[in-house]
Amino acid sequence: MSIYIVRYSSASNTHAEASRASRCVQDCNSSMAFNDDEKPPASNVGSTKGLVTIKTPIYSKDETALTADAVTALVELNATSSTAVREGPDLVAVLDVSGSMQGEKLASMKKAMHFVVMKLTPVDRLSIVSFNNSATRHCPLRSVTQAAQANLTAIIDGLVARGGTNIEVGMQTALAVFAGRATTNARTANVFLMSDGQQNNGTDARRPDLGKAPVYTFGFGKDADHALLSDVARKSPGGTFSSVPDGRNVTAPFSQLLGGLLTVVAQDVQLTLTPKTDNPDQDPDLGAMTVAPGTDYTHTKDDATGVITIKFGTLFSGEARKVTVNLTLQDSKETAEYDAKLAEAQHSYTAQGGLQNQTPQDIFIKRTPNPSDDPSAVSLKARAVLAEMARRDHAGAIGEAREMADGKKLDDARYRLADAQNALEDVVTPDDGGRKLVGMLRAELLQLLDLMETQELYEAEGRPYALASETSHGRQRYAARGGDMDAVRLFATPRMDTYLKQAMKFEEDPTAPLPSADDDVKEEIAANPLAAISAPIAFYIKAAIQALQEIEKLVAPPAN
Repeated sequence: MSIYIVRYSSASNTHAEASRASRCVQDCNSSMAFNDDEKPPASNVGSTKGLVTIKTPIYSKDETALTADAVTALVELNATSSTAVREGPDLVAVLDVSGSMQGEKLASMKKAMHFVVMKLTPVDRLSIVSFNNSATRHCPLRSVTQAAQANLTAIIDGLVARGGTNIEVGMQTALAVFAGRATTNARTANVFLMSDGQQNNGTDARRPDLGKAPVYTFGFGKDADHALLSDVARKSPGGTFSSVPDGRNVTAPFSQLLGGLLTVVAQDVQLTLTPKTDNPDQDPDLGAMTVAPGTDYTHTKDDATGVITIKFGTLFSGEARKVTVNLTLQDSKETAEYDAKLAEAQHSYTAQGGLQNQTPQDIFIKRTPNPSDDPSAVSLKARAVLAEMARRDHAGAIGEAREMADGKKLDDARYRLADAQNALEDVVTPDDGGRKLVGMLRAELLQLLDLMETQELYEAEGRPYALASETSHGRQRYAARGGDMDAVRLFATPRMDTYLKQAMKFEEDPTAPLPSADDDVKEEIAANPLAAISAPIAFYIKAAIQALQEIEKLVAPPAN
């Protein structure tokens, strides 16, 4: 049995806080839970309509043949840009205080945690867990009031580095914190796990199962077990691994994921793809439908019905999820051009504790006896699909190069990345956004090539860079790669961009005033007053248009 002592800082000066702190003996290897989370005020409540929308599907080619053919469809979900309505985050910071953290590393981690505490509001809850050979839960999930900020800051300042590195016991403690939550409605469970060392023998951080809680891991320095931390992040839904090289501060990477946690607009986001046909009495056009590789989302397929379900977890404000679906078409008995209905795409999500099922979106493709084969005639929409497919190939190339470098085949790894660079030259981007994407993909490859100059440099910084890239691409969510953060901002949201600027200023002067998350929302609303109501308005307009279209179908005269 492992015994964990739960301590409060001496800054707790009220009887109530002392009473909470006295619950001091817990066995985190058992199913016990703490059951002492503080009840926060309700999060900002508003309309939950249209917080996540689905775009009309687009295709890798504009038309297909009447004979057997194949096409790739791109289905995209978008989260609202407004942060006026958000879920309340419950964050457990699991912090490495082993002996190797002494000095600058510990000081950098403390500074980063100060930034986190200063950004949080009473709606947000934070629990601090530290670990070396054992784990200490320093406080329950606390509503971050102004009074709590002082106490949390004192806890952080009191952390001391010594002992070994048992990441597993830190994760078990986080699991116990979440298992004991009394308040869970409209709240998200999240973990920040930071470590600079190798897991103690006989322990495994992959073992604790935190369920739906995303785990955002940060590998600090060349001696961290980057592969392990990446595995822990990828095991969780939506988690990412970020690399923090020696000599870099942790505040900027922390700030980026914090910018996401403070803008979660929807949970349990799910997409369902259902094979369909306009006329059930006719042979269907669709032969097979499969989700293309290139993401780490959980997806299942019902063999009897062909229905595919993809689960994304949470969505931050401003995030998008792109799903590419490979569709094979059967021979058609028609002789003239027509639009073939292949499937329906429908998404759902929960927000403010309520389930939102959205109107299905039809997946149609034009079938014609004489499809064009002129590459120069490819539409902008088709180019957008091809660009997304190229991004996935790019991410796959990074994974292949990492495996080669891990096998000491550094030259082969560099050749593979050079091939990926050449492939990007063939990508015809549809717009400025596409050109920006390809530019960041090029920058990503250049930075990784630089980090593969020698095997020593690769193992210190190249491997963690590649692992962070892989989790970022696989989850379509930002992760700090350890290189130039300005050059590679793949999947970064507007709030993350804001927080990066704030983090840089904070590193220069930690004593300067820092706006809270509530202040950030007020600034965003002032800059765009209509953003908070645009999502529900767009939802109702779309619903009205769809209703009118259905009415037109009912009253239209029958075809001759």
